[in-house]
Amino acid sequence: MIKQKVLVLDTTLRDGEQTSGVSFTETEKLSLAKILLEEVKVDRLEITSARVSQGEKNAALRIIKWAKGTGHLDKIEILGFVDQYASVKWIHEVGGKVMNLLAKGSLKHLKGQLRKTPGEHIESLIDTINYANSYGIHVNLYLEDWSNGIHESRDYVFQLMDALQSKSIMRFMLPDTLGILQPSQTALYVKEMTQRYPYLKFDFHAHNDYDLSVANVLESVKAGVSCIHVTVNGLGERAGNAILSSSIAALRDHLEIETNVVEANIYRISKLVETFSGLRIPANKPLIGDNVFTQTCGVHADGDSKDNLYYNILIPERFGRSRSYALGKTSGKANIKKNLAQLGIELDEKIIKKVTDRVIQLGDKKEQVTMDDLPYIVADVLELAEIDQKVKISNYNLSHAKGMKPVASVALMIEGKKYETTSAGDGQYDAFMNALLKIYKEELNKILPRLIDYSVLIPPGGKSDALCETTITWEMNREFKTRGVDTDQTFSAIKATEKMLNLIENETILQISQLQSLFTLA
Repeated sequence: MIKQKVLVLDTTLRDGEQTSGVSFTETEKLSLAKILLEEVKVDRLEITSARVSQGEKNAALRIIKWAKGTGHLDKIEILGFVDQYASVKWIHEVGGKVMNLLAKGSLKHLKGQLRKTPGEHIESLIDTINYANSYGIHVNLYLEDWSNGIHESRDYVFQLMDALQSKSIMRFMLPDTLGILQPSQTALYVKEMTQRYPYLKFDFHAHNDYDLSVANVLESVKAGVSCIHVTVNGLGERAGNAILSSSIAALRDHLEIETNVVEANIYRISKLVETFSGLRIPANKPLIGDNVFTQTCGVHADGDSKDNLYYNILIPERFGRSRSYALGKTSGKANIKKNLAQLGIELDEKIIKKVTDRVIQLGDKKEQVTMDDLPYIVADVLELAEIDQKVKISNYNLSHAKGMKPVASVALMIEGKKYETTSAGDGQYDAFMNALLKIYKEELNKILPRLIDYSVLIPPGGKSDALCETTITWEMNREFKTRGVDTDQTFSAIKATEKMLNLIENETILQISQLQSLFTLA
């Protein structure tokens, strides 16, 4: 049996960019458009609003030129307005073929904003639609504030629909513009539309003001819409829009409704949007947060070891991710065993108990423990000599003057030998890293890990002299994190970097081989 399938319109580049403080560059928009259409495989892509800025026009020109050459042109959509044809002309100039025309879906908005009668609004809409068609531009119709309209001015909504249902409109789009709906209302109101106009195609566009957008998306599909609107990471005005990741997973798992979206590529686009937008994904965000496939409780790790007892249908591999087991005060022996196994180490039960106790002690002190810390903890528990700090940043000088690039002078001690160099950069830390790269590339002929994430945590309400923690995520064969703490942000980053240098110099392989010669191994 063929399962029901719904279409997905992604509006990250239009509605998502209305998130406070978010603005994508032309190049970023083009990059996101390519990935969304060719790798994530959304069906439709709303890229901008007409007449916003010259930058938006340039971005639209580049996206449409690419889409035309790759067969995606009919998937590119632009929001337009009833504005004496100005939007239509703008869309035509950039080469667009689909306009999402904004109509007033509630009598309140019509009277309060346009100050027109329903008849006048209908007439201007039909005029704009005909003008767009004369340029070969197809039209979808947004019924802005439809949720309030169907709730408070139902007769007006049906007057609008009755007048426009036979016009050249591909899809009617039903927005919960102010995020007022709860699931039972969504089901009721959408069903009214789909049953009254069964021959028309409807979309649902949810906002997340009550954190109900995904639930409303599900109800809208059950009530008959054939396309949903989403954004990557739930970006959007106020509390945002329905989020791509959860919407797709919930449709598939709870309603057995398929989409063309490739689940395994959602995480990649989420991280890219996180980088471009500057808005971090919460660690506990379903499916895409850093911690959502991490088991911390020792009981859970034990259950997984015995029979995957704490797995559910949301397996991380579906979304291009993997499961991990965190180390902290709620860790049990099973957590420790799973992390040691990834390092290739097997210890006897007494030693594991001691390591577990030490991890719990550190967790009680709010210290973060990672898999890369385990060899040090094991060595400490067994009262071995401290693992050598092979690399030491013995000295550095950072300078930054107005109008000039920052410069860093760095002195390293690597197994007793001193290396010094100076380099410039776009910031003090960038200059520091450029100096390190010069030493490792030119003098040591070695490659450093790639920096893929950099985050700074400052205590809420902290004073200017408060400690800050810098966490840097690196990639070299695998991802790993190092942390540094200092009152100065750059210095804390340098401390985190020194830890990274020692990790790759020892590259835990040497540490493991030392431990393997001392302990009973598998």
